[in-house]
Amino acid sequence: MQSLRFLLTCFACLFSGGTLAQSSDGSVAALSLELNAMEDVDGACRMTFLANNQTGSPIDEAVFETVIFDLDGSVLKLSLFDFRALPSDRPRVRQFDLPGMSCASVGRALINGANSCVINGSQSSVCESALTLDSRIEVELLG
Repeated sequence: MQSLRFLLTCFACLFSGGTLAQSSDGSVAALSLELNAMEDVDGACRMTFLANNQTGSPIDEAVFETVIFDLDGSVLKLSLFDFRALPSDRPRVRQFDLPGMSCASVGRALINGANSCVINGSQSSVCESALTLDSRIEVELLG
């Protein structure tokens, strides 16, 4: 299953004109974000993400500009999702609440880009160049 996911990621990258980062040992480096779950909690839609940093370097700070669309494709909200520190080769779960919003109104989410990506105290492009996206639920995660 992992091999199939890797191949699909490679094909998607080739056809989109992007490149995948490589670690020093030649393996493909990735920062994967998976939209894992959504649930209504206290008048807010809670989005749960699984982040996995396989770039070979710990990420000190990762903040992504995220756009939430309704079922008809209209923008509901533009927000910054702070994934905080993401250690190398250790998955992390991060949750974000969208106040005043029902999860049933969310049609898809777009990671519009990295607002901040800090590695070893300096801004880095790895949060965009190595980013892969997936969704475990019906709501699509785009990038």
